[in-house]
Amino acid sequence: MTTRDRVMVTLLLGIPLLLDLAFVWFPAIGTVLLSFTKWNGVGSLHTKSCVPNLPPILNNGCVYGLQNYHQAATIYPEFWPAVRHNLIWLAVFVVIATPLGMLFAVVIDRGIRGSRMYQSILFLPVMLSLALVGIIWEFVYSQNFGLINTVIGRNGNDNAIDWLGNPHLNLWAVLVEATWRQAGYVMVLYLAGLKAVDPTLREAALVDGANAWETFWRVIFPVMRPINIVIMVVTVIESLRAFDLVYITNKGINGLELLSVLVTTNIVGETQRVGFGSALGVVLLVISLVPISIFLYQTFRREESS
Repeated sequence: MTTRDRVMVTLLLGIPLLLDLAFVWFPAIGTVLLSFTKWNGVGSLHTKSCVPNLPPILNNGCVYGLQNYHQAATIYPEFWPAVRHNLIWLAVFVVIATPLGMLFAVVIDRGIRGSRMYQSILFLPVMLSLALVGIIWEFVYSQNFGLINTVIGRNGNDNAIDWLGNPHLNLWAVLVEATWRQAGYVMVLYLAGLKAVDPTLREAALVDGANAWETFWRVIFPVMRPINIVIMVVTVIESLRAFDLVYITNKGINGLELLSVLVTTNIVGETQRVGFGSALGVVLLVISLVPISIFLYQTFRREESS
């Protein structure tokens, strides 16, 4: 390589690496470190341990150890409901949204009449921001004038169903909104994977007498292992970073508590508990890494054994 080539390679690799360190790794490591402190975001940090029974202003910036995590798990009433809701959100995305998106992709890939129109319609929610999706569905779920209550005849003052205000219903109502968008996203990813599959594999399966179901699950789906990994990672990330829909609905309270909302409330809200909010962010990070790590481990182990 010439000197010019070395300079070009250094720039092409160095600049993205620096950006990745600056905007991903440094904030992540900083969040982990801040989770062990008691800091309100004002003033400096120091290595002195926090003194018990002192006013918060006098303990600002001190080392708090695991107390933020202990307080979140024991005396913070919103924590466990938020963890439960995040896990439900993840389960719905994995069990419903992802298979639904895969089904859409398989049907459209078969070349049915009007497939491009269906693809555009199903992909439309992905092009909208989550905040706009939430606003659209508020008209659908509106208690007195919403589409659902009007269709089922429950839009009166006495018998109207409060889809977004009832804490026993609003989580599932918002999950329908999220699934509506996520299924289109997964559909596009799987369509890209299906287009990349060698057509001769389908022809060979047809010659061997395999039907459409057997061809997909025994021939096509295993070949799309790389796209399956991407979709799994994207599904976990999208489910655990959910924020916009619940915040638009009721600011993430009354049955819609999520860890992302609690992190935002504690860090940039009125309480200004940066250390405590960082601890909640670390919990969210750990929850997201567990299923991703297990899935990647199982996938790569199967590749090594095959």
